[in-house]
Amino acid sequence: MDYETYFAKELDGVREEGRYRVFTDIKRHRGKFPHATRFIGEETQAVTVWCSNDYLGMGQHPTVIEAMHSCLDECGAGAGGTRNISGTNHYHVELEAELADLHGKESALLFTSGYVSNWAGIGTLAAKIPGCVVFSDALNHASMIEGVRHSRAPYKIWKHNDPEDLDRMLSDFGPEVPKLVVFESVYSMDGDIAPIADILDVCEKHGALSYIDEVHAVGLYGPRGGGIAEREGLMDRIDVIEGTLGKAFGVMGGYIAASSNLVDFVRSFASGFIFSTALPPAVAAGAAASIRHLKHSNDERDLQKDRVEQVRRQLDIVGIPHLPNPSHIIPVMVGDAKKCKMISDWLMDNHGIYVQPINYPTVPVGTERLRLTPSPVHDDGDIDRLIAALSEIWSQCELARGKMAA
Repeated sequence: MDYETYFAKELDGVREEGRYRVFTDIKRHRGKFPHATRFIGEETQAVTVWCSNDYLGMGQHPTVIEAMHSCLDECGAGAGGTRNISGTNHYHVELEAELADLHGKESALLFTSGYVSNWAGIGTLAAKIPGCVVFSDALNHASMIEGVRHSRAPYKIWKHNDPEDLDRMLSDFGPEVPKLVVFESVYSMDGDIAPIADILDVCEKHGALSYIDEVHAVGLYGPRGGGIAEREGLMDRIDVIEGTLGKAFGVMGGYIAASSNLVDFVRSFASGFIFSTALPPAVAAGAAASIRHLKHSNDERDLQKDRVEQVRRQLDIVGIPHLPNPSHIIPVMVGDAKKCKMISDWLMDNHGIYVQPINYPTVPVGTERLRLTPSPVHDDGDIDRLIAALSEIWSQCELARGKMAA
């Protein structure tokens, strides 16, 4: 086989479909984000970032940066090994305690990313619980799907955010069958929120373990940033809460929080945990500082809500279609991969506005979009420039105003 020819042909196909992904080379500047510098060869361009998952700007917060600097001076760069072999730094232990407290759980376990925490957590539970059947929401993240696949456990896919469909599927299995129900709180592409209480009612009715992914909610919702489940007073009813440190908390890493026995079970059997080098201590220190700050400060959350409402309101005024939802995520619907990339490129080239096109396989073909994430660090001028630029390009593309693209 001519491997290089095959690779090139496949890549040409992706380019032809308009969904070839190009990395945008930027440098974030401390204290000035969402403003950054873009590098294009030898040239640079000032840009405003509108698609970051650093939802609250905590990656720029002085408290977080100070904690990381202090730990770096104290401990050095890396952890030095896996958690089992010399890599458990005291800052990891402190961070896990903060996470357990955040979610009202007995214990928590750190992973190198949210992807790994889902892959390892779901994969281990489903594989190691004898006869376990997994019930997965139809729109679950790729990391959750990979966890299910990795487990090789039988699984059923229930209709998105549909507790009645879940109930019907669970009813096909007797009380003697172990069951694991996995779903998200905030879905990152449409921005919709799961009916958590209704899903938990179904889980409890059938004796199923509940596993919720709160990666797009932790830090953002609830009086202490514990997520949608905290906001709705449901954390004590959920068996496993999974989250990330790389979005609203502004650093990196993933985790699960649950009972001491469940966490210890995953710690003892998950290859994705056992054989991974631990997070650098400075990262753990920064994450812990971010969590502690957001447990007591609502300023960032309140300002973000204001910015989200302001962007939505102005989009409505100029007639730009976006999916209505109750979250902080604003999907501006385009509906065509090539057109979506063209709009993204035009915004960048002409206005220094960075909004990444979102296309297949992240979203289904025909639902391509620009995913806006307003944050507390976007000011009124940033918003005005975004809306004016979007209005201009929407007119040029002759997209139907006020209607979602087909």
